[in-house]
Amino acid sequence: MSLWKRDWTPDQINARMAETTAGLLSIAITRIEADALHATMPVDTRHVQPFGLLHGGVSVVLSETIGSVACMMTLGEAHRAVGIEINANHMAGVKQGDTVTAICRPMHTGARTQVWQTEIRRGDGKLACVSRLTCAVVDA
Repeated sequence: MSLWKRDWTPDQINARMAETTAGLLSIAITRIEADALHATMPVDTRHVQPFGLLHGGVSVVLSETIGSVACMMTLGEAHRAVGIEINANHMAGVKQGDTVTAICRPMHTGARTQVWQTEIRRGDGKLACVSRLTCAVVDA
């Protein structure tokens, strides 16, 4: 059974994100599964710190983007999700020119709070970052 209450497609989500921070960073939702949301993001000059590696803050933007979208998809029209806490652990550097993939899955989907975990992997499959987002569920 799917946990999604909104019948959004990747194309619809990407169109909505086009003129936002996610769009500026070329974050793209690529797949929606019954219990997970997938995304990709290139690593180019917009995404790196001065030493040519993916900036940790950009990894957090990717994680919060995909986690917030996932949370919203579990809610009916009367509610919305707002991020209230996020953390990230960085395990491996990602070089400019690579593309990262992200998979976000729920850890807790309660009536007032939700917790989502995102794994970000480099192009070679190595785990680069794990992030956990807590969202409050509020009235729309």
